[in-house]
Amino acid sequence: MIQIIAGEKGKGKTKHLIEKANADIKQAKGNIVYLDKSDKHMYELNNKIRLINVVDYGIESSDGFLGFISGIISQDHDLDTMFLDSFLKLAHLEGKDITDTIDKLEKISETFHIVFVLSVSMDEKFLPDNAKSKVLISL
Repeated sequence: MIQIIAGEKGKGKTKHLIEKANADIKQAKGNIVYLDKSDKHMYELNNKIRLINVVDYGIESSDGFLGFISGIISQDHDLDTMFLDSFLKLAHLEGKDITDTIDKLEKISETFHIVFVLSVSMDEKFLPDNAKSKVLISL
């Protein structure tokens, strides 16, 4: 399952994402991973949530990003949820069509039974059709 928190930059998506991650860890059956573009939010997250600064790994494309996610999944068989803050930036999709990447992420989610919660810096009305039904919060 994919859930999206959508809204233009500066609307408070990260705040909602962090709150959801901290709430979800209380009843999670498995591990939670939070992917971000820095370590800035480390102290706002529950210490049971693993924060990964994706920038440290030199990812240069959306396919590389999906490979990175698959690598994390392969190393953690108890993974329950992945939070992806600044999704467009992390996946190198700013200004690009995200349809194919959302479809691939959905397939990964179904195959490994992992929930992905994405923060997407885009107004809900500009999301592709395959992403509109996945919007959890629109700011």
